[in-house]
Amino acid sequence: MSDSTIPAAPPRLATLLSDLSMLEDRDERSDFLIETAARFRGVPESVAKRPYADSHRVPGCESEAFIYMQPLGDGALKFYFAVENPQGISAKALAVILDEVLSGCGPEQVLQIQEDLVHTIFGATVSMGKGQGLMGMIRMVKSLASASL
Repeated sequence: MSDSTIPAAPPRLATLLSDLSMLEDRDERSDFLIETAARFRGVPESVAKRPYADSHRVPGCESEAFIYMQPLGDGALKFYFAVENPQGISAKALAVILDEVLSGCGPEQVLQIQEDLVHTIFGATVSMGKGQGLMGMIRMVKSLASASL
């Protein structure tokens, strides 16, 4: 496959990563992620109701995250997230980021996201357990996108 046939990563991801690169101080990055998590909105009842289906549960996520996806009319996808642990700040922040970066993209662009995005966003010091759960969110988003092809 030539480079011209590989779909580009979502443009909003490049913007986010550029913004994050300016936050060199750990406290600034933490504040940014806390502010991002504060924008979290759960899955609307028109998409799914509690109790959420285990088939949508992110394996290994300590914050009990669930992910739903709906195709939009133009081939783009819309992602919805539930984070059942009220203390799941990192999961909520990642849910907001993934929604803002990926919703509206086609499945090919979603599949360009790499799991190591977790370390780029949260830093290399993210705990193994938390990191695995957050990477699980990315894996599930990619799995849902792949199934829509």
